[in-house]
Amino acid sequence: MTRKELVQEVQRFGIFKTVQDLGLRGLNRLAMVRILKGVTIDCVNAACLECAKSYEGMFLDRPALTDLVRNRPEYQMSDGFLREAFAKGDECYGILDGPVLAAYGWYSNRPTAIDAPGVTLHFNPRYIYMYKGFTHVKYRGERLHAVAMTRALAAYLAKGYAGLVSYVEWNNFSSLKSCYRMGYRDFGNLYLVRLLDRYFVDASRSCAQYGFHLEPDGMKADEHSPPAPLGAQADQSR
Repeated sequence: MTRKELVQEVQRFGIFKTVQDLGLRGLNRLAMVRILKGVTIDCVNAACLECAKSYEGMFLDRPALTDLVRNRPEYQMSDGFLREAFAKGDECYGILDGPVLAAYGWYSNRPTAIDAPGVTLHFNPRYIYMYKGFTHVKYRGERLHAVAMTRALAAYLAKGYAGLVSYVEWNNFSSLKSCYRMGYRDFGNLYLVRLLDRYFVDASRSCAQYGFHLEPDGMKADEHSPPAPLGAQADQSR
């Protein structure tokens, strides 16, 4: 982190959070240490349902999505990722600006790989797991990701699900702020440590009510090829 970035972080999030962030970054110089904050939402925020009239939101099937992202690497959706996600039964809710995919998010009711090779996130099937949120650079700042997620939440609540669950990196304060603005709330932390070529996982006790936990597959971490970019809601999604 540069001095300029450090000053900006202190200005945005305060000294205490900045010190926490620096501490976690320091630990990661010795070993991979990740703290994933579990968040959930079960009530629709009406203020996050509407966007400009020119945009259209919908669940996208594989042919439509394939056409939208073909030869567009910025969307981070390879043919292999699409094949695997749809085969698992996952769904993608997107916001369209005519023929352009402005924002999207993925939703699953089954255990899902995260962006640590060989580690799978499990959760209570009464909930839908939201992952891989993204907004195209041309549309950032319009809160389209929040609109897409809120509309998807409304659709899943109507089907009888209890709500959405997801996770955000513990020190990703910007994404957490956005989640809280939508109506997400914390329910616990997941802990993931890689020492040498093995993973060690744990979860705070409060995660149990959501069945929220990580399971490594037992293989050495470096025996896996890099996975498709699944997992946490990223800064680019806002």
